[in-house]
Amino acid sequence: MNNIKLIYGSVVEQYADAIVNAANTSLLGGGGVDGAIHRAAGPKLLDECRKLNGCSTGSAKITGAYNIKNAKFIIHTVGPVYHGTIRDAELLAQCYKNSLDLALENNCSSIAFPGISTGVYGYPKNEAAKISLNTVSDWLKLHPDIEITVYFCCYNIEELKEYEMLGLKI
Repeated sequence: MNNIKLIYGSVVEQYADAIVNAANTSLLGGGGVDGAIHRAAGPKLLDECRKLNGCSTGSAKITGAYNIKNAKFIIHTVGPVYHGTIRDAELLAQCYKNSLDLALENNCSSIAFPGISTGVYGYPKNEAAKISLNTVSDWLKLHPDIEITVYFCCYNIEELKEYEMLGLKI
């Protein structure tokens, strides 16, 4: 757990090689984290995203960070809309795994995640926190020689409390 850090604040403001965008399938911006990242990065992000031809649920794609000076990359991942199925959990776990794989491929030493699918996509914060922490922990165990710091950025106190109940502290 030394490589996993809990942060109370926006992923947009986190200093990390890669920040993760909880995107929609178009990758062309939206509300919540997605809108905040697009606004902060500026219009060149939208230009690059248009060339990516979208992204399927559970997958991830990488772009430059543009006007976000505290990051080198933005990793866009599309979480599932919550229906309470096992497939939802599998897709959410894939978001974290695929984002970490992209960070590794791009020599990132740090990555910052927001709560993927916990906003308008309706994923319960407690379930999402367990899936994210378990997936990241498992990924780190599979890559013992990789030095990467993973930040879970909690934009609200409810998310923060869920991670604290799982043993993470600020």
